Amino acid sequence: MTAFRMPAEWSAHEGCLMAWPVREDLWSSVLDDVKEEYANVARAIAAFEPVTMVAPPGHGEEARTRCGDGITVVELAQDDSWFRDSAPIFVLDGDGNRAGVDFRFNAWGRKHSPYDSDDRISALILEHLGVERIASDMILEGGAITVDGEGTLITTEQCLLHPNRNPGMSRDEIESELKSQLGVDKVVWLPYGGLLDTETDGHVDGVCAFAAPGKVVVFLPDDPAHPDYARMRANRAVLEATTDAQGRPFEIVDVPQVAYADIAGTRVEVSYLNYYVANGGIVVPVAGVPQDDEALAVIAAAYPGRKVVGVRAPGIAYGGGGVHCITQQVPATA
Repeated sequence: MTAFRMPAEWSAHEGCLMAWPVREDLWSSVLDDVKEEYANVARAIAAFEPVTMVAPPGHGEEARTRCGDGITVVELAQDDSWFRDSAPIFVLDGDGNRAGVDFRFNAWGRKHSPYDSDDRISALILEHLGVERIASDMILEGGAITVDGEGTLITTEQCLLHPNRNPGMSRDEIESELKSQLGVDKVVWLPYGGLLDTETDGHVDGVCAFAAPGKVVVFLPDDPAHPDYARMRANRAVLEATTDAQGRPFEIVDVPQVAYADIAGTRVEVSYLNYYVANGGIVVPVAGVPQDDEALAVIAAAYPGRKVVGVRAPGIAYGGGGVHCITQQVPATA
């Protein structure tokens, strides 16, 4: 059997996949604003690499009009617009050949219905791209993991061990499937995702991300009143006490800034950690507050040589995510 491995997000991309938002029961009165935010994110990423926007049948023209000529639009059946979680997770073999792992998707523990089209969207995308499909029966969202491309994967117990995902699988069985399908050698389990992240049950892409082999960017709110103040310090302690798959201690970069925005009468937290690593750039969700610049500077220092761009995304945060949640990279082949 060919050995595949999920490359790090900073590896070369052929492009980026996104999905057009149309779900009125999720977005309600902010849907129009959210469409503009998605289009802005797509254009920001397109400055670095090609972007393909997948729209439900009948919505392609709207997506083309809003996104502009620089974005490729494809119509495929889908329910929702969180491609980090429902699109395939791409892997490469030692010769640089590409495949896509099609994990099962159940709308974060059946929180939204219907989700059957989103459960099938990975197969449709892989067929459209002409990429080999590798099927897994395990439920997994891409936002639940971060990898270094050298054998290490970080996730949270809060999400992957939640009974609404894979109740018939033990922790060891889940870890074994991650290693088998994504080519990782070591899984680092952080205890916590965000306390208020009830939508995803604590995805890791709200709390930490690999920036380089052995280097992890970590959310570490500096306000003791923040609900994750102690929880994120517990996560950091785990990273301090362990090593990666190559035996290296982790270099930890702290992001202490916290951003809030008001939208539709709701106060939402915009996660700076929920960014997309593009070819030569980083696209970061921001809230339009003074601490945006401070957070962007911290992230820029963690990714030297890349241009860091902030895109206002309070509407996406209102739906439960950020820039990372609505994107999925397609790694370049050899």
